[in-house]
Amino acid sequence: MTYRLTLFSRPSTLRRWVTLLILLLLPLLTARAQAPVSGVVLDSVTRQPLPFGTVFLANTTLGTTTDEAGRFRFGQVPAGRYEVVASYLGYQLRRQPLTVTTTAQELTFRLPPAANALGEVVIRPHANNPDDYRKFADTFLGSTTFSRQCRIRNPAAVRVEYDAQTNELTATCPDFLTVENRALGYRIRYYGLEFRLNFAEGWTSFYGSPVFEPLRARSRREQQRWDANRQRAYQGSLPHFLRSVHQNQVGAAGFRVQRLRRVPNPARPRADSLIALMRAGAPASRLANPARFDDSLAALLQVPRQLEYLFTQPLSPADYRHQEAGSGAVNLQFPDLLVVAYEAEPADPAYVAYTARQAAPGQRLPAGLDRQESVLHLLHPSVPLQPNGLPEDPLALLTEGYWGFEKMGEFLPVDYQPPPAPGP
Repeated sequence: MTYRLTLFSRPSTLRRWVTLLILLLLPLLTARAQAPVSGVVLDSVTRQPLPFGTVFLANTTLGTTTDEAGRFRFGQVPAGRYEVVASYLGYQLRRQPLTVTTTAQELTFRLPPAANALGEVVIRPHANNPDDYRKFADTFLGSTTFSRQCRIRNPAAVRVEYDAQTNELTATCPDFLTVENRALGYRIRYYGLEFRLNFAEGWTSFYGSPVFEPLRARSRREQQRWDANRQRAYQGSLPHFLRSVHQNQVGAAGFRVQRLRRVPNPARPRADSLIALMRAGAPASRLANPARFDDSLAALLQVPRQLEYLFTQPLSPADYRHQEAGSGAVNLQFPDLLVVAYEAEPADPAYVAYTARQAAPGQRLPAGLDRQESVLHLLHPSVPLQPNGLPEDPLALLTEGYWGFEKMGEFLPVDYQPPPAPGP
């Protein structure tokens, strides 16, 4: 099991970026219960300790290094479920799931040597193609206003390959990729990165085990800017919404939720047939169907594959939030899809500009592009939520729209807590 963040997107589809957030074993942070966690990191072959290695709780700001005896210790870890990751140069990454309660725990990591550490020669055939690397970096970092302030500090560490047969771009990093986010004030070390950009099917996925290190502000004003930007990144995000669902504070948090139903468009198969005939050079007399279609290819291409029915009446929490009697566990469950709009602030202007760039020539932009509006899918009938709001089975959630547009520029550690709202 590993912390994963996977983003699926279809940039060619107007206003739709599909996002699958795979956040496995994210910590259940609580304010009271804490316990120490310690352990040792060893060579799996010799059983010798590995000094000055890296150990961290993935997707958090909690990290440390091993001492000369290969030992590590976290003083007081908030209760919850975590994934502990151990890394050492020349060795393979290892991960262990951990549930922290109130009892001290001891972990042992045995790291296998990497291939080149065993004497095998690993030859990299060529340097990254500059165009392929640019596509990777642009997609990985994103196009938001905050993403523009993100930089990959060790580009030579990533290996980018393009497969013409599958029309897919992949990127891997044997050790870790370093991303510096000057908008939020974090340095992110992304261990075990695996990235895929499939041009044929229009999706992107990436996952790994990130650890966050707060940057040192050069001035008080810069720290204040980071604090404000972190709060902006959190407000309206998927974690913000899911925490609000768990706490039954969706409306108070600034969200509006509506039901959306999608059904196949019965006219689309006919349009596809006419498009195929047109491209095959069929005479216009066989294509015209004034009752339903214009005979232009552009018009046929705009026939939607699905019809959408948006229920205008906002939903109440009881329509998508189920709290179990006795245990108090909260599940997310609803029919069809949810349209979730965050009404407390407008969308990032970069979202509107990006949408306009992706529109076909002459295509009318839909109204409301300046709103933070996302669509939420459930891939299982019911999804339990952890107390911090994140799903116990992250593979069961799929989002599109504004949440799919946000990428590394808005990426916050799971242990981030927004400042309390000012009192009356």
